[in-house]
Amino acid sequence: MANISAKDVMELRKKTGCGMMECKKALVETDGNFDEAIKYLREKGLSVAAKKADRIAAEGVVDVLSENGITAIIEVNAETDFVAKNASFQEFVKGILKTIVANKPADLAALNALNYNGTDVTVEAELKNMIFTIGENMSIRRFDIIEGSTGCYIHGGGSAGVVTKFDTDCDVNGEAFVAYAKNVCMQIAAMSPSYVDRDAVPASVIENEKAILMSQIENDEKLKSKPDAVKEKMVIGRISKFYDNNCLVDQAYVKDEDMTVGKYTESVAKELGGNIKIVSFIKYERGEGIEKKEDNFAEEINKLVNG
Repeated sequence: MANISAKDVMELRKKTGCGMMECKKALVETDGNFDEAIKYLREKGLSVAAKKADRIAAEGVVDVLSENGITAIIEVNAETDFVAKNASFQEFVKGILKTIVANKPADLAALNALNYNGTDVTVEAELKNMIFTIGENMSIRRFDIIEGSTGCYIHGGGSAGVVTKFDTDCDVNGEAFVAYAKNVCMQIAAMSPSYVDRDAVPASVIENEKAILMSQIENDEKLKSKPDAVKEKMVIGRISKFYDNNCLVDQAYVKDEDMTVGKYTESVAKELGGNIKIVSFIKYERGEGIEKKEDNFAEEINKLVNG
């Protein structure tokens, strides 16, 4: 049996990020062979990952990376907010973003099959290594790739993220445009518009909204006796409010409610001597749509106390 030194254990821990006892056990099991010990830990990691796969991972981070005209936004989930703040986890997410920007995978399956940034290990394998090392279930939930001129904003340490695409002849790297683009992204993060402008709203959505508004009028004792022509005008007026609430360029600009986002965009374009059009945007909120486990703290304490 090989003599396993503390230095060997520390070196393996440094290379893998696994716990001291796990590293010592791996070296003992492989008779001190460093490469075999790493393989042992990875293989064990696959088993651990499989056991944790059914545990709900609704925390984590949303993050963004822009390089060479390509922007990627991603959501990677973990079980607890504590892990989301872990430096190794955050570095892992950055590595995935670099992999996406460099390779532009078509979907999650293609991403998982790629070699993780700077390694000969796949993204899927590296994810399982992280699950084993940190001890929580994790998942790469979604990502999007946006090419062209963009602005980005990450809110609350990764609780939400926004990428907005622009069509512009302005200097996108200039201080004024960068500030403008961030402000638009912050607007989206705060006000959650559904569409860029009125042209982007599907006709079916408007027809459905009109039907709802007309139903509200018909059920209002003070309004239902109004002539049909008056009711139609009331619906059209209320549809305008729908646009104001749901279309980005029609929303009141949060930093100056005397102007809309559209007017703010026009003022910046004029100041910069060019043209700016908001083309599209993507907003991710961490854990949105994931059913979280609701723990009863008092019940858990009672179980611990009373067995």
